[in-house]
Amino acid sequence: MATKASAVIPEVVTPIKTGAEYLESLRGRQLRVFLFGELVAEPLDHPMIRPSINAVAETYDLAVRNPELGTAISPYTGERVNRFLHVAGSAQDLVLQNKMQRRLGQLTGTCFQRCVGMDAINALHSVTFEVDEKHATPYHARFVSFVTAMQRRGFVIGGAMTDVKGDRSKAPHEQADPDLFVHVSRRTADGVYLKGAKAHQTGCINAHWLLVMPTMRLGKADKDYAIVGAVPVDAAGITYLYGRQSCDTRSMEGGDIDPGNKKFGGQEAMIIFDDVFIPWEHIFMDGEVEFAALLVERFTTYHRRSYVCKSGVGDVLIGAAATIADYNGVAKVSHIKDKLVEMTHLNETIYATGIAASYQAVPLKSGVYICDDMIANVCKHHVTRFPYEISRLAQDLAGGLMVTLPSEQDLNHPEVGALIRKYLQGRADIPTEDRMRILRLIENMTLGRNAVGYLTESMHGAGSPQAQRIQIGRQMQLEFKMQLARTLAGVGPETAAEVTQDLSEYMGRVFQTTPPAKLV
Repeated sequence: MATKASAVIPEVVTPIKTGAEYLESLRGRQLRVFLFGELVAEPLDHPMIRPSINAVAETYDLAVRNPELGTAISPYTGERVNRFLHVAGSAQDLVLQNKMQRRLGQLTGTCFQRCVGMDAINALHSVTFEVDEKHATPYHARFVSFVTAMQRRGFVIGGAMTDVKGDRSKAPHEQADPDLFVHVSRRTADGVYLKGAKAHQTGCINAHWLLVMPTMRLGKADKDYAIVGAVPVDAAGITYLYGRQSCDTRSMEGGDIDPGNKKFGGQEAMIIFDDVFIPWEHIFMDGEVEFAALLVERFTTYHRRSYVCKSGVGDVLIGAAATIADYNGVAKVSHIKDKLVEMTHLNETIYATGIAASYQAVPLKSGVYICDDMIANVCKHHVTRFPYEISRLAQDLAGGLMVTLPSEQDLNHPEVGALIRKYLQGRADIPTEDRMRILRLIENMTLGRNAVGYLTESMHGAGSPQAQRIQIGRQMQLEFKMQLARTLAGVGPETAAEVTQDLSEYMGRVFQTTPPAKLV
């Protein structure tokens, strides 16, 4: 059993603003991280982990280089804070999130791991307010205090939502092992203790704090599973099991060609909670089971339109595909150009639906703005498909050499290196090494390490395809659309009241007739 550890947020000395400051903030935390059957001494220095840390550091450096895009004025501190920590007080805030996400995808070519925390902040802002409204609880004030402290420190917040789930046919309380969903193991006068595990948590080791949240709709018997709280990443009782990625050990081999993207990568890990203590001041839901589904739905609404980040990654892959076509001497061939047009069309469709969902945002009771749920789900549904087709076309343009290239060590060998440079030459004016680098990048993004974030995460992150189809089905407004058709066809009677009600519901969703609200 873990000993109780303090979860006091340190006093602000100097907030983290730059990537270098962020890197320094991670050193010496004594995390329990297991990788390849060994306890990692210092994650910051591990060659397989460091690329994912570099990707998060880029979120700080972008904010320094472009504060209009990467920062926002907080209503709580009155100062500029990193946009990933900002509570969206307008539709424009959500639009700028999307523009920032695309830019970071372009800069890193991978998952930069902060969208989960950002979307959790916005979802919890409204849900805690509405729980308080019904139950006279103190959650919202606690949550705002926590977010304000995070903003003042410039910390990274990670989300922890996806439970390991066990037998999917059974509710949390029905599982043979209660720890298959994170739950309250005991309560004291000071706070609660958690047990359980969260699976494939993006960037969790690279965060400073975690927001632990339920993963699904809960019933009355699942009260101990309806828990939301904030806990430091290095809290006593937490163990991290680092996840494998395709071709991940290339980053440990030395050199910078074979990894494809040497500097940046993604990260997923399993988080094990073994009697992890959270004080009451960092508890934002405890047993209010009827709000669990609402929290999940609102989080996924934000998070599904956050997948516009994949359009930024797609920009990199399209650029790589165009480059290899150029290096091969076929850039002007009509079918090559047509494939690049198709890749661009698919990529921009992802971005268009994501940012449209943000432009269509409306305020909730707490004053936070939430994007359009229907369009957000359409965005994510596109993301479950289009990156795969973009990747297929990129591989088509790359050719088989993408997966049969000799190693970088062979390229640098005194004897066979010259043979590689001779026989793998494309255009005479392009160095063979440059051609190899672009091919390795395409491999990295479509089969290798960063295919995790661009493909598999695109399929399953924020819910698998069926989850989006369920939400789209719920919001199809078929009755309204059938009435439109009947009216134009002259079929059946209708009353003015029916038409007015249908139109009112449609206008409320599509044309944002909800009055503005202020953040509280």
